[in-house]
Amino acid sequence: MSTAERQAAQVLHGVRTLPNFFLQPIRLFRTYDRANLRPDIVAGLTVAVILLPQAMAYALIADLPPQVGLYAAIVAAIVGALWGSSQHLHTGPTNAISLLILATLFTLATPGTADYVLLAGLMAIMVGIIQLAMGVARLGALVNFVSHSVIVGFSAGAGVLIAAQQLRHLLGLEFSSHNLVEALEGVVVNLPSTHLASMALGVGTMVLIVALRLINPKLPGPLIAIVTAAAVVGLLGLDQEGVVVVGELPRGLPPLTNLPALNLRLVGQLAPGALAVAAIGLVEAMSIARSIASQSRQRLDSNQEFVGQGLSNVAAGILSGYPVSGSFTRSAVNFDAGARTRLASAFSGLFVLVAMLVFGPLAAYVPRTALAGVLILTAYSMIDRREIARIWRGARADAFIMVVTFLGTLFLPLEFAVLAGILISFAMYIMTTSVPKVIPVLPDKNYRHFTRQADGAPCPQLAILDIHGDLYFGAVSHIETAVTKHLAANPEQRFLLLRMHSVDHCDFSGIHALEAIADACREHGGDMFLVRVQEPVRQLMEGTGLSEQLGIDHLLADDHAISYLFHNIIDPAICIYECDVRVFRECQNLPKRTFPDLITCRTDMPAGQVETIPPKVLWGQICDGTAPLIVDVREPREFRRGCVPQARSLPLPYLLAGEMELPREQPVVLVCQSGRRSRRAACTLGERGYDNLAILEGGMRAWEAAGLLEGVEGPVRP
Repeated sequence: MSTAERQAAQVLHGVRTLPNFFLQPIRLFRTYDRANLRPDIVAGLTVAVILLPQAMAYALIADLPPQVGLYAAIVAAIVGALWGSSQHLHTGPTNAISLLILATLFTLATPGTADYVLLAGLMAIMVGIIQLAMGVARLGALVNFVSHSVIVGFSAGAGVLIAAQQLRHLLGLEFSSHNLVEALEGVVVNLPSTHLASMALGVGTMVLIVALRLINPKLPGPLIAIVTAAAVVGLLGLDQEGVVVVGELPRGLPPLTNLPALNLRLVGQLAPGALAVAAIGLVEAMSIARSIASQSRQRLDSNQEFVGQGLSNVAAGILSGYPVSGSFTRSAVNFDAGARTRLASAFSGLFVLVAMLVFGPLAAYVPRTALAGVLILTAYSMIDRREIARIWRGARADAFIMVVTFLGTLFLPLEFAVLAGILISFAMYIMTTSVPKVIPVLPDKNYRHFTRQADGAPCPQLAILDIHGDLYFGAVSHIETAVTKHLAANPEQRFLLLRMHSVDHCDFSGIHALEAIADACREHGGDMFLVRVQEPVRQLMEGTGLSEQLGIDHLLADDHAISYLFHNIIDPAICIYECDVRVFRECQNLPKRTFPDLITCRTDMPAGQVETIPPKVLWGQICDGTAPLIVDVREPREFRRGCVPQARSLPLPYLLAGEMELPREQPVVLVCQSGRRSRRAACTLGERGYDNLAILEGGMRAWEAAGLLEGVEGPVRP
């Protein structure tokens, strides 16, 4: 099957399986084990206790009414559970997403107005459509390319911003702010106007939460503190003394959003923020899901999770909510509470709905300052100091991404800060993959592995380079330059072996680069070979004709690559007479000889410039008594293992030194192992005036392959 046919089959399969994304609830209920019902209900109730105050508090971060947060919490928890992939990820309002909503919407409408709420719903639908499209298009792997440092930097910056924005509510101050500088400046200017009762309630709420954590971390501190603060307001009538309260919540199901008519200009204004929320939401959700899956051993489907997050946002936007994402706090509580399936998250949404219907009127006494206290503590926990320290001590690129995202979050429009962090993350990835390592390697002491050995002496004939990275258009220039530089620095290494086990992807630019490298090697009388080529890369080479152009014998198996090159490609005369290192296992048993300074071992006799004689023709001449003078230029050790009948042993160094004169009037056939030493000998003899020379075609390998070595009683001594 060709590459185009495979791609067409993949597309067709994708279209056929598309409905499976939306049948996730059916699969859940079909396979549900009733034994999981009780643990899921208990976990859902536990999460609902945390979700109820968080939903109201996070909505207030976005300057939205508390009920909008509750609607989003109910809808997203149920839809995200039914259509998601993770058994423990809890979807709903989050602090970082809420802050992004505020940063996007405050320039388009006045916070607190009906238009502002409608825009929040419209933005949720846009975010959901983006996420849903990415899931259906199976782009779940893209989330892997966003650096973790982006999330750490953004979370830390968002924590600082949330804390700064909530100070005015904690102190009961009346002013508006849209960025860090305005928030801090407003607090300083209006500090004399602090409402003492509000401040006391807010600070008291924070102290109570911290105390409850110290007593028992499993207690629902925020809920207890908010209920206590509401009781104090109700009993003392502080709402009549200037303490701002949330007000009574509606008692009913989440209503449909009265969405505005399609306005392309408005959609364009919301698009940057929607993209930022969609990206951060998906990265946040998948990071949380994977973190918990590493403990639960669950196998995640990132594309299905994208669909679940997208449908959650669309549903929240339609039912009077606002954009949502995965929450680490609630997901961790869900896992620790013993949730076994996704229904636990759905139960948490149902419990919040019941609580809103039953206890909605009591929200009239919940002080705004108490929610501000909860949010300030939450903001503090968003600054992961341990992770920041680890990144700072680690790679510089990650630290740079984290710092840029953090500062951008503090001082730039949030949607652009997030997108800038993501773009820098992508840029770092592209820069890293576009400069893959091209490393010269040599066998280790045991000849089992190839390693980089800066002080090791290389083979003078064969360069072995390890390519660590993909051969795609962004990397080929670097790889080609690195290989060319190495060959230029080692001109005697005419043969090149590229180790391709780390090359998982190759495109047409990579094919052209390999062709150029092979041509450069062949122009200098050498050649290029590849070893451990991955199957997808091999298929591309076959489809583009590169395999045929190189030769199928140039794509080698790792186990026999060096042995093949040693016995068939590299010149043993150089190994024996010119090389003083023993790089490969095959080198160890070679005799090592050196020439006197005045003797040159010529290497410039190309194949084809001297006559060759096939083994069977020479054998026929031997049998009928018309054989020429046969001179074997191999080492005596090789000669004794087997030779051509009637051959005389004249090792190459003796021939080059002129220690034995050959008759000039008689035809001479030169014999060696494969033909390369014979060509050297022919080159030297030709310079001395011998013109009736021939070489045994293929050497003793061809002689043995023809079955002529068998039956010889013994070598003929010179």
